[in-house]
Amino acid sequence: MTTLRIVWLSCGLWLMLGWALVDGAKKRTCLTVTSLPAALTDSPLLDSLLRSNPRLWPIAERAEHYELQIIYTQINRDAQGKPHFVQHNYRLNARQYFNPASLVKLPVAVLALEKLNQLNKPGLTRRTPMATGTAYRCQTAAPYVPAADSDRVNTVGNYIKRMLLVSDNVAYNRLYEFLGQRPLNARLAALGYPEARITRRFAPCDTAANRHTNPITFLDARSGTVIYQQPAAFNSQPFTFPLGKVRKGKGYYASGKLIQQPYDFTTANYLPLQNVHDMLQTVLFPEEAPPAARLQLTPDDYAFLRYYLRSTPHGSGFSLYKSPRYFDAYKKYLIYGRQSDRPAQPDLRIYNIVGMSHGYLADVAYITNVTQQTEFLLSAVLYVNQDDILNDGAYEYESIGLPFLAELGQAIQQYEEERPHLFKLQTAPFFLKENAR
Repeated sequence: MTTLRIVWLSCGLWLMLGWALVDGAKKRTCLTVTSLPAALTDSPLLDSLLRSNPRLWPIAERAEHYELQIIYTQINRDAQGKPHFVQHNYRLNARQYFNPASLVKLPVAVLALEKLNQLNKPGLTRRTPMATGTAYRCQTAAPYVPAADSDRVNTVGNYIKRMLLVSDNVAYNRLYEFLGQRPLNARLAALGYPEARITRRFAPCDTAANRHTNPITFLDARSGTVIYQQPAAFNSQPFTFPLGKVRKGKGYYASGKLIQQPYDFTTANYLPLQNVHDMLQTVLFPEEAPPAARLQLTPDDYAFLRYYLRSTPHGSGFSLYKSPRYFDAYKKYLIYGRQSDRPAQPDLRIYNIVGMSHGYLADVAYITNVTQQTEFLLSAVLYVNQDDILNDGAYEYESIGLPFLAELGQAIQQYEEERPHLFKLQTAPFFLKENAR
């Protein structure tokens, strides 16, 4: 049976009046149903930008070796300020597996907020104290512990802050358990991402244990009374995996021993780059999303997500991350390259989610410069593991991956500043509605 999905694609011809002409192509966004695609045709624009940059081309020239994939979406405003999207791809291929690592935290954060709305229980919000119990092997507890500092209380909101600000894995586990394996993936499919598979905690649990999720209780902070109880759950229908058997590398370490055979990713989390790119676009521009892809979130939910997607650990005001370990560029690979000595530029806002694991390095971002009045979406992933051994900790993140992503973001930002726009970006509405609560 053919797997179907709903995607946002650039297609057709635009009417010229009131629309921006971009790189000789006049395009609009449409809703299309398609099968899981193989590699798409490379954008001549992206190819040219990569070839012309001596710091990018050595990697792009060996794109197959580095498993490089890039999505660059131009945003063109019309006279009314409405955005129109033109997507450019470079070696984009949903059938080329990469480990999404922390990229899965974006859909988990989004769907956790959506679930709270769907439950519609009086007193149940993202600020409600949350206690996680245990009911199966490999599960860990997270009790409710009252604290004078509200940032230290376990809540859905605080878990999302920890995930989006510093990519906290334990926070992800708690919300994976809140959502449940089967409902989480069923909702992704309903939103138009049927190939996505988020089936694992970030913990050494086997496939069977990850199908079991914990009992959870939400409590009134003042009285301690129970507001909502969710029993332990089990996904009784194991998932199939769209790519079949997936094995990478020539060896891997397990329990301190080198296993001289490829690492098996078959049942690992799987999230194509296009999926997470589209979800970020939906969070930032919900009114432009196809109806089937729209989320059941409130304006306050969107403002909350946007604030923590763009904030730096220090700049967020979240009390847990005052340590120097969490510098401004901690989770901003595009533009900054995660350099600890690079302070955030006050006129540059980056709304993003990143991934770093097993030699894979990814960043999915919306980048806007409020002074230059530019905006674009940029997503990229590459594999930097020269010895092709996994779990040995010997990856070229610092020497190859992060410098490439930083240069790529800077190159696209420079191009955006130079390319003509019929209508300049005005302050986008969501800039004025971000909310840190």
